[in-house]
Amino acid sequence: MNNFNYYNPCKIVFGDDVEKEIGQNCLDLNVKKVLLHYGGGSIKKNGLYEKVIASLKASNIQYVELAGVKPNPRLELVREGIAICKKENVDLVLAVGGGSVIDSAKAIACGFYVEDIWEYYLDSSKVLEKALPLGVVLTIPAAGSETSSSSVITEEATNLKRSAGTKHMIAKFAIMNPKNTYSLPDNQIAYGVSDMFAHIMERYFSQTTGVDLGDRLLEANMKNILRIAPLVFNDKENYTLRAEIMWAGTLAHNGILGMGRDEDWASHLIEHELSGEYDIPHGLGLAIVFPAWMKYVCKDNMPRFTQFASRVFGIEYAHDNGEYAVSEAIKAMENFYKSIGLHTRLSDISINADKFDVMAERLFFKRGTTVGQFKKLNKADAVNIFNLAK
Repeated sequence: MNNFNYYNPCKIVFGDDVEKEIGQNCLDLNVKKVLLHYGGGSIKKNGLYEKVIASLKASNIQYVELAGVKPNPRLELVREGIAICKKENVDLVLAVGGGSVIDSAKAIACGFYVEDIWEYYLDSSKVLEKALPLGVVLTIPAAGSETSSSSVITEEATNLKRSAGTKHMIAKFAIMNPKNTYSLPDNQIAYGVSDMFAHIMERYFSQTTGVDLGDRLLEANMKNILRIAPLVFNDKENYTLRAEIMWAGTLAHNGILGMGRDEDWASHLIEHELSGEYDIPHGLGLAIVFPAWMKYVCKDNMPRFTQFASRVFGIEYAHDNGEYAVSEAIKAMENFYKSIGLHTRLSDISINADKFDVMAERLFFKRGTTVGQFKKLNKADAVNIFNLAK
């Protein structure tokens, strides 16, 4: 096990009707004015918007609004938000939505204190040292951004999709009411399940030894997602099921499950090129990329993959037939994705090989020559993985 520091100061307020606590949590931080940041207006249709406003008004918290966050959040809107915060003397950014809204809010919060926030997404050596406080009202069980220390933003002009991270991006509080997920369409739930499952696997597939407790925790979350996710689609207003899947997404990405081990993240970076180029949902891209990555790298640590096959999918094998077990586990994972309505091949969504080389080239723009930790991948490897995903 590696040495590690764990830090996550986010206050989680979880349960039914917890939106009424938004205002008090702002007051606890001496906040007087917030930027209310959200997406396309679904929070107005389902009544959440009124609840948020009511709580802010009850605590005499002023607010200004910035709507319009899209999946794969855009740099242009981030810059608009930064300008609003400076003009209006905002002292907290309140994200009401899922991972895209929260990631956009994080960039705005950090961008308040730097000349050009995009420079910090392009150059990981640049350190973000300050941010406006962030609050979250979560509406989608998915990205885990409500308690994570990172954010992903897309620059439309170049199709560059890049991440930045700092402890200052961790929200001060996260309001999590499972009922706010009831109105989500099935595809949004499916994308979220894929995203949280990928967050777990990015940590699970590690070359670090002596991390069996972490392995068991990661496996437990994967197994519970495999059990709960199909039920969520069949019983859309079951509070217990929605609470389970919402909490699974948070635990998948709040950092605790990756402590003491090297994490990979190559699949996420490769997928960012897909969703940056084609503007597909991140969770859908991960359902396509991750199985291809697994097929490509499994022989670099077959015991790790046979453990995954046995402990997560219950696939047992003879001592000399591990490759068969791994192949069956990958098929089982793909079948799980398909069972919740996701595609697992690029051809299923009409993406061909025309831009594989372009995406592989862009993957390494202002990065080193390799990505990932489980197996360090170069440009040729990335193209090979895209081809396996066809």
